[in-house]
Amino acid sequence: MNYKLMLRMLGRTLQVEALCLIIPMLVALYYREDPLPFLYTILPVGILGTLLARLRSNAEFFSQEGFTVVGLIWLSFCLFGALPFWFSGEFASFADCFFESASGFTTTGGTILPDIESLPRSILFWRAFSSWVGGMGVLIFTMAFLPKVGGRSQMLFRAEVPGPVSTKLVPQTAHASQILYLMYFVLTGAEFIALRIAGMPWFDAITTTFSCVCTGGFSVMNQSLGAYNLPACEVIAIVFMLLGSLNFAFFFLVITGRARQALRSDELKFFLGAVVVVSLLVFGNILPHYDSASHALRDAVFQVTSVISTSGFSTADYNLWPTFSQTLLLLLMFVGGCSGSTAGSIKCGRILLLLRSSTRSLLRLSHPRAIKVVKLDGKAVSEETLRSVFSFFTCYFLLLGLGTIVVSLDGHSLTTSFTATLGCLSNVGPGLDTVGPLASFSPLSEFNKVFLSLFMLIGRLEIFPILLLFHPSTWRRS
Repeated sequence: MNYKLMLRMLGRTLQVEALCLIIPMLVALYYREDPLPFLYTILPVGILGTLLARLRSNAEFFSQEGFTVVGLIWLSFCLFGALPFWFSGEFASFADCFFESASGFTTTGGTILPDIESLPRSILFWRAFSSWVGGMGVLIFTMAFLPKVGGRSQMLFRAEVPGPVSTKLVPQTAHASQILYLMYFVLTGAEFIALRIAGMPWFDAITTTFSCVCTGGFSVMNQSLGAYNLPACEVIAIVFMLLGSLNFAFFFLVITGRARQALRSDELKFFLGAVVVVSLLVFGNILPHYDSASHALRDAVFQVTSVISTSGFSTADYNLWPTFSQTLLLLLMFVGGCSGSTAGSIKCGRILLLLRSSTRSLLRLSHPRAIKVVKLDGKAVSEETLRSVFSFFTCYFLLLGLGTIVVSLDGHSLTTSFTATLGCLSNVGPGLDTVGPLASFSPLSEFNKVFLSLFMLIGRLEIFPILLLFHPSTWRRS
């Protein structure tokens, strides 16, 4: 293990975090709030980052280091990102601060705050901004603006970017990172302008944009987006949650004049098909409980989009919806968006590969000599990729079961324990019952808040990088 190189890379990313913290400090000064919580964080994070970044090391870098340092960087980012919350004095414990920070950077959107609106605007801004930074990825952000991060960046990119099959936009990883962030900036600017035109206040529009483009789900209102009662803003949020759930290679193909190739994506068709079908089913189920069909349709499409994109915004309390609709939303928590997007959960690509691989297995039962290749977008998928998909599913459901058992030790109901774990592992945020869309995770114990914070990180990095941190062989000298 090349520890010095790993620490140097950690130092570079901590420098980026210190720079990011300057922005909410300026917001605090603008609104005449206390800037010290950010200053107290910027100084130690910046100094530590600079000291680590100055370490000298050789360039020897392998896959184990790549996955390990990604997990280490994300864990460190969340821990240091919790310091402004702690220094603000608005949070009861550091476990609460860590939960809120992890929820932001991993774009989970779950909160321990029962009264969000009571927080200073600078703290609310940091919550939303942290989710925007984490949406595209901490390391992609670093590679986009500090390309000389060191080591073999392609390994970092592979560990950072989610999905069963990676898509390279351009040969150079740093250049790919810059292209990704350029598209990210364009989406951010477009949504902010749209929300302002629709009537949302300046501060609310920018924080909502930060949380929506990254499919994060943090709102500055206790009632989430439903508090504004602005149908146009809800429609805008639906559009950008959907866009944030698409593979960013889709936008690259469209921009470069290859729209037909982009639209032929099997994963895209599966994702949009799921949104349309489930929205119609939920609409038909909740229609008798609404005064108007337009309101029911808007709420149905919004909540379906919010859940499948793993955003976690809400315009209605689906805890009060019929069981059929709740069940459909629960199933969507497993699905998530497309590979290579800001969305979390299992991803549509993996679901498709699992279904097609299972179909092939059934075919072999009746035709043992039949040769059938599993394909995605017309291309054969390697057996190694299929094995990795099955490994992911196995680990995912084992962790889901373990998490449910651990959370249930608090004495909560099965629904609360299961959906709280699922919401954190899939980076959806809100669940059902006690942790519903208009509730919070505050009733959980300090231990479970930290435990579920780690689950958010595990889900965001798709299990393996964080698990490697806790495996003894990772730190054993070879």
